[in-house]
Amino acid sequence: MGHLDHATFGWLTPVLSYVMACIGAALGLRCTVRALGASGRSRRNWLLTAASAIGTGIWTMHFVAMLGFSVSGTEIRYDVPLTILSLIVAMVVVGAGVFAVGYGRDRGRALVLGGLTTGLGVASMHYLGMVALRLHGDVNYDPVLVGISVVIAVVAATAALWAALNIKSPVAVAVASLVMGVAVSSMHYTGMIAVSVRVSPSGEALPGATAMQFIFPLAVGLGSYLFLTSAFVALSPTAGEREASASAQRPVESAAH
Repeated sequence: MGHLDHATFGWLTPVLSYVMACIGAALGLRCTVRALGASGRSRRNWLLTAASAIGTGIWTMHFVAMLGFSVSGTEIRYDVPLTILSLIVAMVVVGAGVFAVGYGRDRGRALVLGGLTTGLGVASMHYLGMVALRLHGDVNYDPVLVGISVVIAVVAATAALWAALNIKSPVAVAVASLVMGVAVSSMHYTGMIAVSVRVSPSGEALPGATAMQFIFPLAVGLGSYLFLTSAFVALSPTAGEREASASAQRPVESAAH
């Protein structure tokens, strides 16, 4: 058995991954709130942004945490196409859940369907990302802990979508995002505790890219996307602010006539 270290760089990767999960959750919740107050093309665009934010945030959280993952006795590489596929799966499946909530007429049913879909998408991203691991040995999972991690993902996703439907104030969204970050991180590390590796020492070169060659640059790029999009959403006026501005302009226009 190889010794697994989930925090090779100490607290740096767990804390940074938690921050990325919170930013993705906060941005996704704010965009979903904006979507519910909009209609037509505007609603669709806000929901697309929410899906990309949540999916990107969760993916970035997972692979930033994986930067600190090591196994004694073997190097680790990542299959590039599978890793990219895990990102696409995260955004597409999360998008399905977000759209179910955004367009569902029955809020309760939409919440259950959206939470289940989004949670399974989060879990699928995690384990597809783990399938992308390349090392000298065999990776095995504790099925009970895997099941618990999936349940955590579904509960966390459902709670996040419930917050999007019921919480409107920025402060409440921020608190919900911090809780969501804890839930997503818990799901990740529960899934990682389920992992065991039987190392088979070999001198053969592993296929794929190292974390620093591939994961780190991509995580930095996606993290920058989250920060820039967060700034855009924070600075853009809400539907209520636009209505207030329009109402304030009407008396001025009437007086001018």
